[in-house]
Formats: sequence, C-alpha cells, structure tokens
Amino acid sequence: MRDNTKRRAELGDFLRTRRARLQPNQLGLPTFGRRRTPGLRRDEVAQLAGVGVSWYTWLEQGRDITVSEQVVERLAETLQLESEERRHLFVLARGMVPVAVKQVEIVSPPPGIQAVLDALGITPAILVDHRFNLVAWNEGACRVFGDFSLLTERERNRIWNMFANPATRQLFVDWEEAAQHSVMHLRSAYDQYIGDAWFEQLLTDLQRESPEFRTLWSQHNVQASCDLYHEKILNHPQVGHLHFSSSVFIVPVAPPLHMVTYTPSSPETADKLAAMDAGNHKHLNN
Repeated sequence: MRDNTKRRAELGDFLRTRRARLQPNQLGLPTFGRRRTPGLRRDEVAQLAGVGVSWYTWLEQGRDITVSEQVVERLAETLQLESEERRHLFVLARGMVPVAVKQVEIVSPPPGIQAVLDALGITPAILVDHRFNLVAWNEGACRVFGDFSLLTERERNRIWNMFANPATRQLFVDWEEAAQHSVMHLRSAYDQYIGDAWFEQLLTDLQRESPEFRTLWSQHNVQASCDLYHEKILNHPQVGHLHFSSSVFIVPVAPPLHMVTYTPSSPETADKLAAMDAGNHKHLNN
C-alpha cells in the first residue's frame, strides 16, 4: 500500500513538471492575459487528453484511481513525452512497461563497441539486438561458434540458429537445456512485441521448422533474457570440450543491445582458445 501511495505521488509530480515545461502556443491553445503558473493548466491538459478536469486533478493529487492504457497514451502524446519519459509514465501510472509500438531499427552497432569486442582477444564475445539477432562479434566468437559472416541474417538469429542449425545441436553438450532457456528468453521478450510483424513471422517459421520449438513454446515458461551469468559447456569439433562462464552486459541504446562474453572457466579451455588463436595466425602468415 505504501509503495503504491509513493508511486502515485511520483506520478503527480511527474505530470506537473511535464505540463509546466509546455507553452499553450506549442499545442495551438489561445493565451489570454498573464498566467499565474508556467506551462499548461490542468484543465488544458485534461481537454487535450480527452479526460475530465476533476479526474485529471485527482490523478495529479495521487488519488487511487484506475488509469487505462489508452488514457496514458493520450497523456504521453499531449505532454509530448520522449520514449523514456513515456516508459516512465506507464510505470508510474499502471505499474508496467508499455507495449512497444514503434522500434528503432539497429542497422549497425554503436561506435566503439566493435573495438570493445576485439579487445577481449581470445575470449568469445557477441552483440545481440532486441530480436536476438547477432549484430557484431569478435574473431574469438567465430573460432568457437563458426564464421558468422558466412551466415544469412536469419541464420544469425540466436533462436533460429539454436533450432534450425544441426551444427549448433552438436556444439552444445546439453542442447535441450540451452534450447529451453532460449525459448524462455524469447517468451519473456515477446510480450513487448505481440503483434509485431517481424516477431510473428519468426514464431511462425520456428513452429513450422522445429517440433521441439513448438513443444517448448506451448509450455509458456519465461525467463529474463538478460540473465547476467551462466555456465556453458560446448563440444567444439576440433578441440573438444570447452567450459565457459557467460556474462551479459546491457548496452543502453533504444532498443537495448546485449553484449555476451564467454570467459574460459578452466585453464584447459583457456589453453585451447590460445592454441586455436595461434593456429589461426599461423594459417594467415603462411
């Protein structure tokens, strides 16, 4: 109860500060005489958002009233909120993150990220977008998982690759567990993109391609897609078992990117990665 009261107070404060920064002429409203307070009045916000003045006043006062998603959207539009402000408004007003309506397409990773991946040396590292597509990687990742540059965009999707690539099934010692986690991650992310044409097509294709995916998807299990730490054992076709501790780091762009690193968790694995790197350099020098 106390948390809800505080959240409603934060909502009222946020609404007041957002309307205070807007001028009536920005929204096509007439101005008559001198105003006692800066920005829009409560009745002007209510009028533009299509709600009653009393109801909006109660909202700013932190009253315990129900706020629909449609009203929050209209308030966000009226107050000309940016994407992060819109998200903040939804969390304060409804206690949940809004469903993403528009998403910025990631064409290339942010400047400097590739240098970070390359600086990790023999440690495999990849960059994954909100659709689970690989958008960047280092040479260490290619030596362990295969040359990503030879794959199509669909084949570089981590979920698709998990179920449709026979080599991936051989690579993971416990493929069933890895497949289950990948579907749980997808299910957790999907609630933000329900109805999105790209996600819906991916789901259709996966269910047609893989009986295992159909079974796991029907179980409706969820898990955060940014689990920060996980142990993995791979069976590399050239050097045998590799033991990794995988870590996830969030790159704060919109939509967010996830950098995944695979740190050797045994001296034997580190030695094998170093040998693979040395062999690659020897091949290049010949």
